[in-house]
Amino acid sequence: MAKDINEIQGGPDHVAIIMDGNGRWATQRGRPRLFGHHAGARRVREMVEACPDLGVKYLTIFAFSTENWKRTQSEVAGLMKLFRRYIEREAKALFQDGVRVRFIGDRQKLDDKLVSLMDNLELYTSGNDKVHLTIALNYGGRDEVTRAAQRLAFEVEQGRLSPKDVDAETLAKFLDTRFLPDPDLVIRTSGEARISNFLLWQSAYAEYEFVDTLWPDFTAEEFGKILSRYGNRERRFGAVTA
Repeated sequence: MAKDINEIQGGPDHVAIIMDGNGRWATQRGRPRLFGHHAGARRVREMVEACPDLGVKYLTIFAFSTENWKRTQSEVAGLMKLFRRYIEREAKALFQDGVRVRFIGDRQKLDDKLVSLMDNLELYTSGNDKVHLTIALNYGGRDEVTRAAQRLAFEVEQGRLSPKDVDAETLAKFLDTRFLPDPDLVIRTSGEARISNFLLWQSAYAEYEFVDTLWPDFTAEEFGKILSRYGNRERRFGAVTA
């Protein structure tokens, strides 16, 4: 499969994924929702490993939203434990595979141990460049833009930035994703056709693909087929072709 995918012209450089369906996958099997989240975490490794052969340089995944705090206390606690375990267990493999890991989202609500693990993993993999894995954790698109606007306003207040110089490019420099190119393709699994407050600013011109597959069942092969379809699309960015 990898050889065929490498031959696709015009594939996406940056793919973002809304990993949906873990809970339903577990419920269908008579298991607790956290069982599905653990299965979903294992699927992340497969996608990351597939990226080089698929021609994907940047992969951004939606792990936990600012709205997910509304879930049951036991599920949230289980997810936080899962995130800590994932970082501890996967750090060495990610480093050896040339993956650079970054996190986006508001870290202030996360526990100190998790934040420390996140910071250390970012530093540990900072010299890698084969695949750039960005994990959105306690992330929301509106929250991100709000925090960016607050930082921008502070710079104006301090006299380091003039209001007349503020434009879309200026604001983008204050976003969590300022180090990333905008996504070319956003994929959502589980059959839901919503963007759920994910990369609202960055995805203005992205292509979207909504698939019925639940995230724990989403394979590298299906990933490759979606990228193949993307290669056949014509992106106009608002323009009209002659």
